[in-house]
Amino acid sequence: MTVAPERTDESLRAWGPAEAARTADVVFAEVAARDLISPGRAECEVEARIAEVATEVFGHAPQPARRIVRSGPHTVLPGGQEPPDRVIRQDDIVVVDLGPFLAPHGIDAARTFAFGRDTGRNRLVEDLWTLSDAARGAFLANEHVTGRQLHAAVRTLAARAGWTLGTWHVGRLTGEAPGTDVPGLHLAPFICPANDEPLRRSVRGGGEAHWILEIHLVDAYRGFGGSLKQLLGTP
Repeated sequence: MTVAPERTDESLRAWGPAEAARTADVVFAEVAARDLISPGRAECEVEARIAEVATEVFGHAPQPARRIVRSGPHTVLPGGQEPPDRVIRQDDIVVVDLGPFLAPHGIDAARTFAFGRDTGRNRLVEDLWTLSDAARGAFLANEHVTGRQLHAAVRTLAARAGWTLGTWHVGRLTGEAPGTDVPGLHLAPFICPANDEPLRRSVRGGGEAHWILEIHLVDAYRGFGGSLKQLLGTP
């Protein structure tokens, strides 16, 4: 007979990713407070500065195995592509993804920063938070919501706001990131159109599933995008 885990055990299991997410917020706040991202600096220069802050905040941070800063047209590209270095320009948009630092905790976190007065880029940053709040509300309001349903809700809201989703999914389970290029990929770990399973379910080991919301909005015509990644729900 399988025994359901105690709620206290489940809280302890969720505390690690939640605490890591809160620490990531500290890194983002320090990046903004120290003005590390600014026009005239190259992406790789900004990455090095952010890595220093991450090491300060986390106490230890691994050397990123992939790019963590993207600007301008690089923000449209999917995560698997590694663009060349680029100098950040005036009225630019920049995505910072702390995933490489958070991988040991099984989560990801990304924020988007807009510079200058370009209304489209500034609105994209606002819409990322609006969509994130709406997705969180839909998740909390329906205990039976499936991956397909939540993806459809985010896609509809993005289209109404004039954006295109830049990825085929809008989130994944916490834990080791599942590969997306494996033939016959099992889609249950993703918030995507093919996932008809409830997001609230038990995972291997009997614990409750916890999710990372990953929203990537794109204006393909103007050639820029933005990302917001954070824990979904309140573990």
